Amino acid sequence: MKRRQFLIGLPLAVSACTAQEVWAPDDVIARAIHRGTGPKSLTLYTMKNTGSDNGAHSALMIDASQRVMFDPAGSWKQARMPERNDVLFGVTPELEQYYVSFHARVTYYVIGQQIEVSPEVAERALILALSNGPVAQANCTRATSRLIGQLPGFESIRQTWFPNKLSDDFAKLPGVTTREYREADADDKSIAAREIDAALRAGQ
Repeated sequence: MKRRQFLIGLPLAVSACTAQEVWAPDDVIARAIHRGTGPKSLTLYTMKNTGSDNGAHSALMIDASQRVMFDPAGSWKQARMPERNDVLFGVTPELEQYYVSFHARVTYYVIGQQIEVSPEVAERALILALSNGPVAQANCTRATSRLIGQLPGFESIRQTWFPNKLSDDFAKLPGVTTREYREADADDKSIAAREIDAALRAGQ
């Protein structure tokens, strides 16, 4: 498959913005949980238009006592990462890369901004994500910025509707590392979704 070109070990990415209750069962969540082995961290993902550089979506990867993706009103549906109200569980490095690859295409690219945090801050972010509830369409960045701004040491992050504004504020934090992800796939995300789903099923 020509589209699956991953940058293993790098930070990652993003989706589009519906307030729908989703609640995976406890046993499904328990089987999916993935715990990282490195330092605790947060990674802000911003999807941007390749023509205008305008931000289209924000999401937050939280590496705490377990690795989850807070993906408010996200559009990627798959079978390997169960969801509870915009929180995806079981985010292994492989699935993280698939997540980014799903969003990066000829019309959009992804910015990943990672920062190491204390275990306490990471766990606080996890708790806030789990308690947030489903996010309405077009509120993805508002929800993400509100969560980050409640964390100790992140008081400079102001709540905003605009992905680029949140990314710019996050970039000013000390110790942030930034990566850019681009792919030349067609604009139709359903093609990528089918390819990724087939790859995930083949790997099960």
